[in-house]
Amino acid sequence: MNNKEINIPSLLKIGNGKIAKIGKYLIDRNFTEVALFFSDGIENIVADKLYSGLEKYNIKIVHKDNISDINIENAIHTAFKIPSTTKVLLGIGGGKALDYGKYCAHILKLPYITVPTSVSNDGFCSPNTSLLVAGKRKSVKSTIPYGVVADIDVISNAPESSIYSGIGDTISKITALHDWKQSFLKGYEYFNDFAGLMAHNSLDIVYLCNDLKPEDNEFKYRMVNSLVLSGIAMEIAGSSRPASGSEHLISHALDAVCTNQKMHGLQVGTATYLCSLLQNNQQDKVKDFLLKTGFFNFVAQDPINKQEFIKALKLAPAVKQNYYTILSEQDSFDKAIKFIETDDILKQVIK
Repeated sequence: MNNKEINIPSLLKIGNGKIAKIGKYLIDRNFTEVALFFSDGIENIVADKLYSGLEKYNIKIVHKDNISDINIENAIHTAFKIPSTTKVLLGIGGGKALDYGKYCAHILKLPYITVPTSVSNDGFCSPNTSLLVAGKRKSVKSTIPYGVVADIDVISNAPESSIYSGIGDTISKITALHDWKQSFLKGYEYFNDFAGLMAHNSLDIVYLCNDLKPEDNEFKYRMVNSLVLSGIAMEIAGSSRPASGSEHLISHALDAVCTNQKMHGLQVGTATYLCSLLQNNQQDKVKDFLLKTGFFNFVAQDPINKQEFIKALKLAPAVKQNYYTILSEQDSFDKAIKFIETDDILKQVIK
C-alpha cells in the first residue's frame, strides 16, 4: 500500500503580537534573506513592528513589492527579478498580495510564509492562487505555504466586511462537502475521506462557537484555525473540492456578470444558504449561524442584485466542466428561483 505524501505548513503561529516576532521565526529556520509582498496600505500599518523584529535578528530585505495587480504574467516577471540569494518569501496583507507572493514562491521553489491581515477567505493557506489569466480571474495550482503567521491584533483592526466575508467562506464547507460526496456516490469522482474529515473539522467554529461574537478575538482566532484546516483539506484532496462546490460556482459566475461585485465570502455565504436549501442539507444550521453572526444583516445593507444573481445562476453549472454539484440537476434552477422569491432571508439579501 502506498500512502499519499502531503505538505502542511511547518510554521504555524496564531495569536497576539505575532508580527513583531517574525524575525525570530525566520532566524530560527536560517531564513536570513527575505522578499516581502504587501497589500496596498498594509506596509504602513505593520512596518514598525515588522521591521524592528527583522532588524533585531539581522534579517536582510532583498526585495519588496506593494501589490495591486494580480496578472499572472506580471507575477512571473517579478519572480525572476527576485535576487538568487533570497531564502524565503513573505506575503503580508489580503488576498492579492498573498496570492501574488505565493505564486512567485511556487515558480522559484522557495519557502513561502503567509501573513494574513484579515480572515476574509481560506486562500491564505490553500495550495491554489487566484490570479488574472488572459484577463479573467482563475484558480491556478500553486504550493501550500511553508508557514502561516496570523496576528490577531492586526486582524482585529481589519474592515468589518472582511470578517463577514470569512464567515461566508467558512460556512460554505457544508454545501461543498455535500456536493463532493454526491458526486462520488454518482460515480463521477473519488472522495478522500481524510480530506472530508479535515474540512468537516474546520466547521467547529460553526458547531461549537455559539457563545462567541465576530468582534471577539477568540472568534477571530478560531476563524483563522478553521480556514487553515480548510486549506490543508484541499492539499490532502489535491483539489479545491473540500472547500468549493455549488456555492463557489455561483460566486465565480457573479464575478463575471456583476457590475458591483461583493467580497468573495459575502457572495459565497449567500449562495451557501441557497444551496443548502436546494440540497436539503443542514439549512437550519446554516441559517442559524449566519443569523447569529450578523452575516445576513450585513449583506442586507447592500444586497446582491437580483437580476444579476439569477443570471449568475444560469451560468454557474458551466463554470467548471465535468464538475457535479446540486446545480447540475435539471430542476435546480427553477427550485432556486422559487426559493429566491419566497424565502424571507433570501428576499432581504438578494434584491
